[in-house]
Amino acid sequence: MAPRKGSRKAAAVAAPVNTTTEIVPVGRGGVLGHIVGHLAGKALPYLSPWAATATLPPLAGFATNTLWGGDPMSAGLASAALAVGGAGLSAVAWKTTPATTGYGKFRRAQATATVAAGMGWLTCATAAGPFGSPVLDAWLIGGGLMAASWNVRQVLRNGASGDVEETTGGGLGALAEAIGWEKVKVKDAKGSGKGTVRADLEVTDGATVPDVQATTAKVAATLRVPPSGVIVTPDPENGARGTLSLRVADLLKDGVEFVPPAVLGLLPTEPIPVGLYADGELWLINPFDAAILQHLLVMGVTGAGKSEFCRTVLAHLMCRRKLSVFLVDVAKGRQTVGHIKDGLDWFVTEAAEAKRLVRSLPAAIKARGDVLADEGLDQWTPASSLNAVVVWMEEAADLADFEELEKIARAARSVGIWLVVSLQRATWTNVSTDVRANLQATACFGVDDPGDASFCLPDSVTGSGAIPAWGSDRPGYAFSTGMGIPQERWTTEVRSCLTDRETLTALVTAGALVRDPLDAATATALGQAYAQRSHHGTNRTTPGIEEPARQALALLASAGHDVALAAAPAAPVAAPPVLAPIPGAVTDRSAYVLEDDADMSEYEEAAAVEFQEARAEILGAIPGDPEPDADYAHLRLEDDVPDADDDSGIAFGEQSRPSTEEARHILCVELDGWVQQGRLEFEPADLIPATVAAGRKRPWLQGELKRLAELGVIRRDGHGEYTILQSPLQLA
Repeated sequence: MAPRKGSRKAAAVAAPVNTTTEIVPVGRGGVLGHIVGHLAGKALPYLSPWAATATLPPLAGFATNTLWGGDPMSAGLASAALAVGGAGLSAVAWKTTPATTGYGKFRRAQATATVAAGMGWLTCATAAGPFGSPVLDAWLIGGGLMAASWNVRQVLRNGASGDVEETTGGGLGALAEAIGWEKVKVKDAKGSGKGTVRADLEVTDGATVPDVQATTAKVAATLRVPPSGVIVTPDPENGARGTLSLRVADLLKDGVEFVPPAVLGLLPTEPIPVGLYADGELWLINPFDAAILQHLLVMGVTGAGKSEFCRTVLAHLMCRRKLSVFLVDVAKGRQTVGHIKDGLDWFVTEAAEAKRLVRSLPAAIKARGDVLADEGLDQWTPASSLNAVVVWMEEAADLADFEELEKIARAARSVGIWLVVSLQRATWTNVSTDVRANLQATACFGVDDPGDASFCLPDSVTGSGAIPAWGSDRPGYAFSTGMGIPQERWTTEVRSCLTDRETLTALVTAGALVRDPLDAATATALGQAYAQRSHHGTNRTTPGIEEPARQALALLASAGHDVALAAAPAAPVAAPPVLAPIPGAVTDRSAYVLEDDADMSEYEEAAAVEFQEARAEILGAIPGDPEPDADYAHLRLEDDVPDADDDSGIAFGEQSRPSTEEARHILCVELDGWVQQGRLEFEPADLIPATVAAGRKRPWLQGELKRLAELGVIRRDGHGEYTILQSPLQLA
């Protein structure tokens, strides 16, 4: 029988058949009446076989003997008909009684024997009479034994030990045929007392566990539980066995309260409590302590609970040392995390700055890898001088191309950079399969189409029936994998915490006492994109932060949240990042000396031809010379200015071409000016004025851009696009 909707508890085992659960109250009869009533209630189920044996055979035998027993011919014909009918009834009993288990086979044999014995006795009683010997003796002895056998069956069926019998479909035995579980054995069902029931299952006669998984929707409909409330997981060591999990009550429907960390200043490798499982157990994630740092894919429709999950995870991380958080949200801006933005070291809400962040990550990954190598570490650990870094990106597909994201995701995990990508639908149009393959941890909230869950969750999870196809109807509910979560928990529903703005604000403010600034190596590698970021969070080095942090601690204590500071000593303060100078950028101009302009590559020659064609086209649009007979009419723009004739009256000012060193200085000054203005992206065409001022042409500019890229001053992002990493005039 399906549990009532909304019930909070489910029985640990199936209710015994033919028993009463009614409690007889102590009323007028007193204690004696209560005892008698209780015993009667317990005994009545066992009296039905005796009552049937005592009444049905003699009444039926007396009736048939009275009708046909008086005439030998009638008695013979009636006995023959009853014998044939008895054989038919016995066959029906054998065919209709389920017998896919050992107990079922015994029940079928017993039912068939009872029908056959009863009809055989009735056949004899019709001809010889029911009350003569030996017919009466057969009724008394045989009927008593038959009734006793049914009592024995009842005792075994009810299970004095409280165990559930092994039947086809377990507690769903009567419905096995309807749901397609004729070849499924379910046994050892145990209730957790927290709204869930687990049982072992085994398939027989050529059936498979995937066949059973395909019927979970039918089981859910039969039991009147949510589709995600029936989970069948295979046994990795035995293809014929699996585990059935039923969620018969929702203990989380009233929400899960956010619990602040008990201690501020924990390391990144400590577990993060983010919610509860359906059985009431704590949902913990621990990405930085897992064997492999697994990047996270968060997916779900609008209103499914992604934002609450984000705030819960980040609030805990913002209260830890040796960790820095970058967050990009160009869709909602400050709406989601604006009240806790002080805990973000880099908070990006504009698309241009978001692209700067993404493009600066490869350099940071390389620099962090070099530091870890110098420290003798294969991957990041708290023993490193580097901070762990969390890069949380909302709708990341709009921020960078797939190839760039894939390279970042593949290389970042070993250097302690945890990438979190949040999307509504992680289809191949939003994030490539290569990127998705590197996002090995998942948190899949509600989706509208059951097929969308396969874009996020592993096939082993969705195949077992763990599909959050409830859209936004159940905000906060999800299935989650990876990040240190035990694999047997991947198919258990979770619900994330409900956060409170005031609590989170106070918590993040207090966390400034332990938050470390970003390490100098990473900050330097991120370059001007980080140095000129639009948002600077707070940390323990922020002037005047101690007083508001202490006040926030007091506010948390008054709200009943006792938060202490970690006893571990604070990490040393990292010096403010100073961009390293380009070798010889200012003090030694010889570092900028390039090859002579005549030594051009094929690409540069082709570019020069293109430049000349464009120049010719422009000059062709200039009107003709109004003074074709003038003394200077024969001069071209490319010609050197000749000495004027003494009697011509023409005087030319001498124009000297800048030297190579001066030309490079003009270009560097232009780039430095952009850095000071906060402009870090440019195209080669933007440097045409500086090139003209330097007395050079396009091939020279292309060669200079190539050299600056090799020196680490700029980075080529794509065809005709560059990003300034540091000023070429920056001094140490």
